[in-house]
Amino acid sequence: MDLLVQTIRKLIPLSAEDEAVVRGLFLQKIYKKGDHLLSEGEICRHITFIESGLVRYYINKDGEERTNYFNKEGEFVCDYPSFLPHVPSGVNIQALEDCTVWTISYDGIQRFYTEVRHGERFGRLGIEEVFVTVAAQSRNALPKIPVQLSHYRAAYPAILYRVVCRCQAAVVKPYPKAFGREPLINLGA
Repeated sequence: MDLLVQTIRKLIPLSAEDEAVVRGLFLQKIYKKGDHLLSEGEICRHITFIESGLVRYYINKDGEERTNYFNKEGEFVCDYPSFLPHVPSGVNIQALEDCTVWTISYDGIQRFYTEVRHGERFGRLGIEEVFVTVAAQSRNALPKIPVQLSHYRAAYPAILYRVVCRCQAAVVKPYPKAFGREPLINLGA
């Protein structure tokens, strides 16, 4: 939980009382590689912080899995379009590695906003980050593969060697069916 507290402190100050509230609101969960944190059709009921591990967001389109985003340790995971209005999700979130996470429910985050002194500021800064990420993804949905690959490599440098190639290829469209399990980048290059 120390990484979670440190991450929150990067955005807002936390008093000892605030930290006690945070530690009381988040619950630890363990996911094995391949487990789903969220499946399409379920309502997203938690914001999740990854202490260790890696996850992907994907959709099923025309019978194929299409990966469109990754989160790693030190990052928050949530399908906000499902979480906020309490509606079924259109995405899947899957552990690509064994993951240790901390989760907070919708009611818990509402308590965080009111009981932590700068809790609402944290929420605003967090959603601003989500907005910027989504806007950048939309803006970079370009038709030319070399441009997309270049953007992908810049956006995810820390995970290029941790994700099998078929997941990486799904981010860089069109999705090549015959991709192997080798990294997109030659380690010797």
